Amino acid sequence: MKHKVTISILIIFLLVGGAGLYIMMQNSFNMVEQAVEIQTPQGKLTGTLVLPKNYTSKLGLVLFIHGDGPIDASHDDGYKPLWERLASLGYASLSLNKRGINGSEGNWEHQNIQDRVEEARQAIAWAKEQPMIDEKQIGVWGASQAGWVIPRLAKQETLAFSLLLSPAINWISQGQYNTRSEMLAEGKSEAEIQDKLAYNQQVRQLLEKHASYEEYVKIARENSLMSRDRWIFAGKNLLSDATDDLRNFNSPVLLMLGEDDINVDVKDTERVYRNVVKPELLRVAVFPDADHSMLAKQTANSNLRATLISLFAPRQITIPGYMDEIEQFLRKLPE
Repeated sequence: MKHKVTISILIIFLLVGGAGLYIMMQNSFNMVEQAVEIQTPQGKLTGTLVLPKNYTSKLGLVLFIHGDGPIDASHDDGYKPLWERLASLGYASLSLNKRGINGSEGNWEHQNIQDRVEEARQAIAWAKEQPMIDEKQIGVWGASQAGWVIPRLAKQETLAFSLLLSPAINWISQGQYNTRSEMLAEGKSEAEIQDKLAYNQQVRQLLEKHASYEEYVKIARENSLMSRDRWIFAGKNLLSDATDDLRNFNSPVLLMLGEDDINVDVKDTERVYRNVVKPELLRVAVFPDADHSMLAKQTANSNLRATLISLFAPRQITIPGYMDEIEQFLRKLPE
């Protein structure tokens, strides 16, 4: 009996050890990551520069510009599969921790869109000083709120290309769309939705007249109370609209949208991009069964499924075709 128990323990040990080794191998990416620091007048920025393991000529660069939230350079390792794909194509990737995260100084919630444009420009200036980077082949990848940053950046920097994932057009309209979509997904009634939209309008009116945080707290609902920093952030960015800035694009643009995005009205985004961006510069890719982050609907709706895929098959966390689309777009760029 003791012998059988010992064998069972050994089998369990081998299975656990084997799973751990498999996870380690799956999360080992074919690229080199270097920690970087960029000194700016607004304080130090920290982040990661990713390079191919082997290269013989200068590299193009993709600067990553994050969406909303306290995002670190790798987005909790979520960027790594794309970094690896870009490295295989001969591109470096540069991604910074948001201010206040992992050593980057400042507070990201105290930034407006123009602050983020200046930050991107500082990153580009730093990248141009790196001997392995081809300064004529610097482009950007950006998600969600980056859709307000990148078109402005295109006016001030010569970008080789822009990769935009799930950008919105108008901040207020996007918020209204997101509220309705999320509440419908939760099974809320139209009366409940209208009540929430009316409350949001009340909050918005305070923001528009630059009311104090204390004034907001007086009318705030407990289940949706913003922090003081979030109140500052909302006030600085409430009136953002990308429409006119889309005219600034003078190099190829890849717009990537998911049909199941409940954060952004993808039909409105596509319509405005097609109306404003020069047709010869624009490629639009709309992915069925994809959410705001290019996850399949069943993955987005299951934390367990998302965790297991991230551990055992991180290169499959986004929907099939997403990284292939980026690769095909980059391969077709003019030399």
